[in-house]
Amino acid sequence: MNNNDSRELYLDLLKKCLTYWIWGESHYPLGGLHGASRIYRYCGVRYLEKLFGVLGLRIVREQPMNPELRREGRDWPILAHTMIGLKRLDNLQHCVETALLEGVPGDLIETGVWRGGASIFMRGVLKAHGVTDRAVWIADSFQGLPPSDGDKFPADKGKDWNRFDYLRVSLEQVKDNFRRYDLWDEQVRPLVGWFKDTLPTAPIERLAVARLDGDMYESTMDALRALYSKISPGGFLIVDDFAIHGCRRAVEDFRKEQEIEDEINAVDWSGIYWRKS
Repeated sequence: MNNNDSRELYLDLLKKCLTYWIWGESHYPLGGLHGASRIYRYCGVRYLEKLFGVLGLRIVREQPMNPELRREGRDWPILAHTMIGLKRLDNLQHCVETALLEGVPGDLIETGVWRGGASIFMRGVLKAHGVTDRAVWIADSFQGLPPSDGDKFPADKGKDWNRFDYLRVSLEQVKDNFRRYDLWDEQVRPLVGWFKDTLPTAPIERLAVARLDGDMYESTMDALRALYSKISPGGFLIVDDFAIHGCRRAVEDFRKEQEIEDEINAVDWSGIYWRKS
């Protein structure tokens, strides 16, 4: 087995571990965003979750893993370190490795990291290629999503994802997840706080790949305005939540505002990317 084969085998296994693919989990949080909103809203599940949480218990529903849903990032796994699915991880690998192969200068960043899975994978790609002169920036509040401001950002009206405890993951938890893969080191640099406060002043000179996963109009626009000018020509802008109205509207407004005509490429039902000309 040559070095390329070993590298590809490692990165493929890393993707399957991060998505919990190789174990095929069979339980999902009952109060998740997908498929349980009526139960969650009308049967008091949210309050039962808080009550059971004090006892160290969690309400889940049993359901075998659907490989196609996991590949597309359409389910909400309870144990995986990422929910973006294999297709978006494949695309992330393509973007990072293309930037490395072609010498596109700059670091890597993810805005909105949840449990850290996609950022862990970016660090794994650098490690697999022996790259020591690029950083992986992880930007997150590490306390969930912000409350929506429907008056200032109408596209976010009614998006109360800040109420989901499941989306609150502390920096220490993310660090622990990196350590499980032996990938937490000085090349991983956290930016803690709301994007509007951290990204404009972040000490980032250039970016080769920027992956945005902020869900909302406000979060997406904050990231675009702070980071897009730092993406090197030939670098990649990846947007995870283009299927969500607020995020899509932010991308469309920003591209119009900046007169960006680079072609948008679909990754799957939700993810998109383009290469900066």
